Amino acid sequence: MSLDRSLIAGLPGFAGLDAGDLDAVLARARSSRFPKDTEVFAQGAQAGSFFLLLAGHIRVVRTSPEGHQVIARYINEGELFGIAMAMGRTTYPASAVAAVDCVVLTWPNAAWPELQALAPAFGASAYRTIGTRLQETQAQVMEMSTQQVEQRIANALLRIVSQSGKKTPEGIEIDFPITRQDIAEMTGTTLHTVSRLLSAWEGEGLVKSGRQKVVITDPHALMLMADSRRRK
Repeated sequence: MSLDRSLIAGLPGFAGLDAGDLDAVLARARSSRFPKDTEVFAQGAQAGSFFLLLAGHIRVVRTSPEGHQVIARYINEGELFGIAMAMGRTTYPASAVAAVDCVVLTWPNAAWPELQALAPAFGASAYRTIGTRLQETQAQVMEMSTQQVEQRIANALLRIVSQSGKKTPEGIEIDFPITRQDIAEMTGTTLHTVSRLLSAWEGEGLVKSGRQKVVITDPHALMLMADSRRRK
């Protein structure tokens, strides 16, 4: 059964395409569902496809040679991922894991030139995505090497809410389940340290946290913490 063009019609990478072109873009795609905590692809696997997240959130996880896991970022709805070929790679540099139940469009790499020809905005969007993620990676490396753990955790939370925040009466809520272990893996620290800091920040009114839930209740104070300008 052919995919409905409304799945991608509103996305920036396909802006301006007529119905026929949208159908052509989808002709080589397939739609798949990935339950929470299942892999879309694994680090080091042959990169034969690229992907677009239609619904849900994806964790991008890197594993060191020693077996340490680091969550590099989260992919949000409407974003491309697994675009290893556009980076000149033949394997995926990290694993993509469903943070919640997800719906994903998948194209074979052979469709990449056709999509770029049909939708110039698609190619431009893809390379902007690569540039943004490289900048984020560089920023994370700098944070790991130069910042105190409090700053790293504050920056990680601010980065997530800027990408996936939802305003609520309590503050800005991270719009998907996230555990303290996830935050530890994003910031190169321990579960104990994350738990201790979040509990302290909750007592100070900066955040509210529960089981797989974090709400930023005082974003300005957290920004000062991230910049190391908050008075102790």
